[in-house]
Formats: sequence, C-alpha cells, structure tokens
Amino acid sequence: MGFAGWFGISLTAASVTAPTIILTLAVADSVHILSTMFQKIREGKNKIEAIIESLRVNLQPVFLTSITTAIGFLTMNFSDAPPFRDLGNIVATGVIAAFLFSVLFLPAIIAVLPIKIKFRKGKEVCKSCDRIANLVINHHNLVFLGTLIIGFILSLGIFRIDLNDQFVKYFSKQYDIRKASDFIEENLTGLDVIEYSLDSKEEGGISNPDYLKKVEKFTNWYKEQASVVHVSSITDIMKRLNKNMNGKFKIPKKRELAAQYLLLYEMSLPYGLDLNNQLNVDKSASRMVVTLKDVTSKDLRAIDEKARQWLKKNTPDLFTYGSGLSIIWANISERNINSMLVGAFWALILISAIMIFALKNFKLGLISLIPNLSPACIAFGIWGIFVGKVGLGLSVIVSLTLGIVVDDTVHFLSKYLRARRELEMNTEDAIRYSFHTVGSAMWITTIALVSGFSVFAFSGYHMNSDMGIMTAITISLALAMDFLLLPTILIKIEEKKNETIKINSNSNYDANYSAS
Repeated sequence: MGFAGWFGISLTAASVTAPTIILTLAVADSVHILSTMFQKIREGKNKIEAIIESLRVNLQPVFLTSITTAIGFLTMNFSDAPPFRDLGNIVATGVIAAFLFSVLFLPAIIAVLPIKIKFRKGKEVCKSCDRIANLVINHHNLVFLGTLIIGFILSLGIFRIDLNDQFVKYFSKQYDIRKASDFIEENLTGLDVIEYSLDSKEEGGISNPDYLKKVEKFTNWYKEQASVVHVSSITDIMKRLNKNMNGKFKIPKKRELAAQYLLLYEMSLPYGLDLNNQLNVDKSASRMVVTLKDVTSKDLRAIDEKARQWLKKNTPDLFTYGSGLSIIWANISERNINSMLVGAFWALILISAIMIFALKNFKLGLISLIPNLSPACIAFGIWGIFVGKVGLGLSVIVSLTLGIVVDDTVHFLSKYLRARRELEMNTEDAIRYSFHTVGSAMWITTIALVSGFSVFAFSGYHMNSDMGIMTAITISLALAMDFLLLPTILIKIEEKKNETIKINSNSNYDANYSAS
C-alpha cells in the first residue's frame, strides 16, 4: 500500500481488495517454510539445522511460486479497466515483498524466538495425505479417467455463460446509490444514456429541412424501441417553434425559415443559456440523446449495433457511433475479456518457460500446466451452470488465478523431482513422498487462500464478491487437480516411457536375433 501511495495509485472499489489478497497470499510462503521446519525438528534436528534445511528445500519453489503469482497479477495490466491494472500492480509488489519477508525475516525471527514443538507419532493430515496417495496410485487409471470426464462435463457449462452486467446492480440494495437508482428507474426516468453527434457536413447545415427530416426519422425510430423512455433532438425544438409561429407541429419546409426560427429562439433565451449543449459552434452538427430504462450492457450493445445498421441503411450520410458513459461501460467487459485473454496467454508463456527452466524437464513443465489451466475452465463451467452471468469482475479471473494455482503444482513437483533425483525413488514412491512432505502444507495453504478470498463474498459490491467466490472455487479445484490429476499424469508419463523402452529393447533383440 505504501508503493501505491508513493506512485499515486488511487484506491477504487477494485484495488481496495489488494491488502486482503496480499495477506492471504503471504500466508502460503510462510506455511511451506514452517511446515518443513517443524517436520525436520520432529525428525531430531535442532532448530537452526531445521531452518537451514527448510530454506534449502523450499527456497526455489517459494521463489518460483512468488514469481509466477506476480506474473499472473502483472498481466492484469492488459485490462482495459484502470482499477484492475492498479490491483494487479499493488498485489504483484506485495507478493514480492511477502517472499522477501518469508525467506529473510521469518527464519531470523524464528531463530531468535523460543518455540515449542510437540512430538507426535503422526499428524492426521499427513495420514490423510498418505491414504489419498495410495488411493490415487492404486487406482490411477480410474482416477485419471474419472477426473477428466467429470472436469469435461462441468466445463461444458461455459457455453451457458451470458456475458452481461449492469453497473448499478453491482451495488447491494443496502447502499444509498442502489436505493436512489432503483427509485429513479421505478418512478422517474432511465439511468442509461446513448448520445449521437449527427453531422450535416456543412456549416449551418442543421437548418436544412432534408437534414432535419433525417434526424426526425432517426428520432422516431428510436422512440419505437423497447426500453427507450425519451429521445431528445434538435427536431423537437424546431417543430415546437414552427407550431408557435404558424400552428403546425412539423419541420419547417424552408431552410431560411428554420434558420430564422433558431436565431429568434437563441435571442430569446436568458443570458448564460444557449444551445451549445445541443449544437456545435458553426451549427453543422446537432446532438441527439437517447434515455433508456432498466437495460443491461448486452441490451445496450444490441441496440447500439441496431442503430448503426439503421443509419447505414436509411441515412448513410448521417452515420455515426453512439457514445457516452453507458456505451463505454457496456463494451468494457467484453473488451476486457479479450484483453485479459491476451494477458493470460502471455502469463501462460512466461509461467511455462519458468516451469521448464526450474524443473529442468521440458515435457514435465508443459504437462504440469494441464492441472493449472483446468481449474479455471471447470470453475467457469460451474458458474455457467449455477449463475450464468459473467461481467467485468470475472473477466480477470484466468490471469488472477493462473499464477496462484501454479503454486501447489510447483511445490508438489519440486518434492517429486527431489525424491526422484536425490533419493532415487521410483514414480510411485516419489508421489507418496510428495504427498507426505508437502500434502499437509498444500491443504493448509488452500484453506487459507479459500478462506481469504471467500471473505469477499460478504462485500456489498458484487464485482468484488463474485471475483472472490470464483477465485475460491478455482483454488479449491486446483487442489483437487494437484491431488488427483497431476499424480496420475506423472504415472502415465512413466508408463509411456517404460513402454517405449520395452519396445526399443524388443526391436534390438529382434535385430540381433535376425543378424545371428
């Protein structure tokens, strides 16, 4: 937060969630370091030796998880919404700071302060992890297929997602802004406005009867549309002036007459009032304002597109694009999703490169991304089945969660590779070793992360509450993927490798037999 203050980053409804997110993520690094340290003390090492061993084992995975998490949040800079960019930058800075505190300050303070460790025969969480490991290993084919099938079926819910939101509805009914907005729409007028600048292409052209008739046609078309409560254009003033002067409520037939009416009207206005809010200075273009009631961003995009098609077909010389805050808001969620997909792509590239470099195994680095991408797909599928609507708040979920869910995979694989390379275990025993050494820490960090993000569910601002709930679901699914899918993938890789070796051995045997 100090970083945000020094760099002039404003706190908004989105970026104000940064402290809670940083606090939640900071717990994860500490848990892994402390978990290993306690384990080593129970094995008989003294406190200093346990701290050194814990840092030796966890420094690389903790560094990698911090970097991948920071990358995930930094890709939020691809967002078209500045508050999400601010959130990403603040959290990324906080994650790096949390890493430094975890590997520098935490070990130092533990070394100084007295701690008591109760020696127990076995922790229940570790026993549960061991049972899960044996279950997954003994039934790896069933677990592999079952996880893929269930994940695929749930992911199909993505096709039920409706990209739609309504800004005012993001606020809970307990807030005054929501109460006032609902009252206005129920009793007065609409809150959403689309504005058009209709250009006549000539100076003083707004007095041209042909131009005014085209504007009138466009105005009348809009009045026929559903949810439109009012349309304001220069033709209303012209027809009213014509009625007052000659009793006919219609567009003046002559250009000179229309210009004189307009001049007379402007001269009769009190000092300080004019038509500059409806006309430009050289009177070549007029403003048209459309007020709509109880419409969503999807409705606004649809009617704006419909209006553009009408202009192209009926009055191509007046063609223009709708503008205003409502149009900006209606398009930002859709554009933000496209931008964040680009961000997620770059996050995926960078995280893949880091994983491959850290694991020193190209195939394993790429395959390990499967259990990290699937949680977001399944989470969106579940959201599509039970909720259906996805708005601006959920458009950043993939980038936000990708760096977080990689953490458990990094810790699991680091222990797996350590068992394979240093302890020379086979695949099954290495998986058991990973579950036993890091399984409980993964449980604890997941519970901490899910609890931290679930706090946002109590927010009265639904953009934050939806983001928190979806992130909590994704992180929970990520643990399931790391416990069920990742070990079975490792076993499948080893089986494939053994089959290849066996085939090559048989081929060599046949070749030698033929030669003899």
